[in-house]
Amino acid sequence: MSIIKKKRKPKTSNNYFTQETEDAIVAYNLSNCHKKKEEIYHKSIHYAFFKLTENIIHTFKFYHTEVDNIEDLQHEIITFLLSKIHLFNPERGAKAYSYFGTIVKRYLILHNTKNYKKKIDKAPVEELHKTPSYSYDLDHDSTPHDTLSDFIDEYVEYCSEQLFELFPKDKDAQVADAILEVFRKREFIDIFNKKALYIYIREIIDVKTPHITRVATRLGDIYKEQYLFYLENGYTDFNHE
Repeated sequence: MSIIKKKRKPKTSNNYFTQETEDAIVAYNLSNCHKKKEEIYHKSIHYAFFKLTENIIHTFKFYHTEVDNIEDLQHEIITFLLSKIHLFNPERGAKAYSYFGTIVKRYLILHNTKNYKKKIDKAPVEELHKTPSYSYDLDHDSTPHDTLSDFIDEYVEYCSEQLFELFPKDKDAQVADAILEVFRKREFIDIFNKKALYIYIREIIDVKTPHITRVATRLGDIYKEQYLFYLENGYTDFNHE
């Protein structure tokens, strides 16, 4: 029986941030008329910036913020994007979606880290020993054409194949495989309470929570790095530098 290998399909383009959006940004930068720039922005750019910030915030769980709600955070980032919009030059080879997406991610990483540190510094000691939260979008509601689900499948396949390269110590590799098993069986797991998942993993392999956390952090770093590449390029390449 021949085995048909599943082809990896490129991610479909983001219909909220199109070539027309990029053309509008170029036109905005070329215009010297304030009224015309406002018209271009409100008609063709604002919604794309709004959706871009929204998707990145929720995809990577950038929730450590000093603002009252997510929309306030979005408007804060959009204001920052507008202060950098004049720097975009398509002749340098970058696409507008990737260029501004990178700015958003760097902005959020910087401010998320700063605000998280503030919360840690102010938190009671007992709070620091609670089980940390790692979702990696496991609670995402998948559909038959869900590109996130496809990405997770490829992520699990890569980590499984490279298990002992990524985790040379046998015990770490066993813990990583137990965590990956959660990904493999995600469609059949009804409860995504983080503590329940830690218990589930400890049923597979008997190790202490800090050990699971350490390995989960390494897997999480791989996940975020590769998913950023996937979002920016539309395909997976787990061997890219």
